[in-house]
Amino acid sequence: MDMNINNSNYDALDFLEASLNLKEEERWENLTLANDFMFGKVFQDPELCLELVQMILPELNIERIAFTEMQKSSRETLDTRGVRFDVYLRDDKNRIINVEMQTVNRDNIIKRSRAYHSVVDLDAMDRETTKLYNDIPEAIVIFICCFDLFHAGRHIYTFRKFCVQDKSLMLDDGETTIFLNTKGTKDDISPKLKAFLDFIEGRYSDNELELVKNFERKLFEVKQNRYWRQRYMLTKFDRNSYIEEGRVQGLATGLEEGRAAGLLEGRAEGLLEGRTAGLAEGRTAGLAEGRIEERKDMFDAVKNFMKTSGLTSLNLEQITQLIQRNDNK
Repeated sequence: MDMNINNSNYDALDFLEASLNLKEEERWENLTLANDFMFGKVFQDPELCLELVQMILPELNIERIAFTEMQKSSRETLDTRGVRFDVYLRDDKNRIINVEMQTVNRDNIIKRSRAYHSVVDLDAMDRETTKLYNDIPEAIVIFICCFDLFHAGRHIYTFRKFCVQDKSLMLDDGETTIFLNTKGTKDDISPKLKAFLDFIEGRYSDNELELVKNFERKLFEVKQNRYWRQRYMLTKFDRNSYIEEGRVQGLATGLEEGRAAGLLEGRAEGLLEGRTAGLAEGRTAGLAEGRIEERKDMFDAVKNFMKTSGLTSLNLEQITQLIQRNDNK
């Protein structure tokens, strides 16, 4: 492929697309509803989005969606980090519903649900229609998980707050958190919702065939959208760039910390080795010096003995007696 943009009619997005390798193109074609980007684009369709929340929350009798925002980014304030939502909407009863697609269990999803509720509340309080605490709308945060977070075999886990001392007392603060599990085994949801979760897993059922066809049709439509394909690949580029930048920064930080730790460890080991070697050397020098002093004392004792005795020489027996006498002092 000729990558000389001066002789081509490519615009910026065309050039970006042409720069991508074949694997990324194949990856786009193989994306399923389990991908959060694809999930958000499919449910830009108001009818499908309404059908989704009706399947998950049939007891609420939702009739229409007031507005829908896909991949909504909450504004960053001094008190909150920005959070990117997959599907964010209000229904006809002013309830806020946030739906997230989660394929991998990163062991943080429970705390994430708490953070998402906080951001939803802050966003609601920032609106002109919210003047009092009682104006804060009901909020429902839903995670569609490709794993069983609680290992109980359920397809759906719904959480609200209650009194620990009396579980019949509910704290009606309007906050609900739901975890859907595509790998559930119990008969605890409607056939329609079961067919939807199976579709995410790549399992196709004859039940609710029309629903499955609707999702397939929309998936195909999204994949034919050239702009969305380019946006997805650009997002992948950005994400990979952030990962690489983080890897380089992490490597540099690790090397710096490793050097610092190595210096500290080296100093500590050197100090210990120095002390050990010093003690050993000191003992050796001390013993040698002690022997020299001992021999000097013996030599002085022999000289004094010969001087006082008027002797000019000593035999072995006399030297032995002299050493024993010196040791007994």
